[in-house]
Amino acid sequence: MTKIYTKTGDKGTTSLVGGQRVSKTDIRLQAYGTVDELNAFLGLLKSKLSGEEHNLIHTIQNTLMRIGANLATDTTTTKLPDSAQILSENITFLEENIDKMNEQLPKLTNFIIYGEEETSALAHVCRAITRRAERMILEAKNQVFVDENVTIYMNRLSDFLFVLARFLTKKNNSNDFFWEK
Repeated sequence: MTKIYTKTGDKGTTSLVGGQRVSKTDIRLQAYGTVDELNAFLGLLKSKLSGEEHNLIHTIQNTLMRIGANLATDTTTTKLPDSAQILSENITFLEENIDKMNEQLPKLTNFIIYGEEETSALAHVCRAITRRAERMILEAKNQVFVDENVTIYMNRLSDFLFVLARFLTKKNNSNDFFWEK
């Protein structure tokens, strides 16, 4: 890309993968725009992490780029590129890491109130954005084809981020704060 501004979106439309023009308010754009927002917040979280957790978030960010490309492709007119496919291995990656972290955590007996530790709180922000992105993707799925692996991945990602938040709390020698009913 040699020029950042193209002026092609000045009237409120943009191109999907394949060149089809759609409104910037199209549900597809809302869905992958929210995925992009999530990816930005994950970048902030990643900047505060090191080692294994940093690498996990980096891998997830790459998968979210694939999801964005997937959602930006109108498969009725354009073949989905390999780089935009979400594979069962992507989902398994999340599940295996959820299990690995969860084994090290105490049993959860009540709802958590967020904010006892900075990286944990940020992981919860990412989880909440993931849930919003998932809702947008499901809304898009009511209007256009969305690969089932995309919705499964997003659902699993929110679980991953919840467990990661708890894991970071423990790793950083803090404690979960529980809702007092």
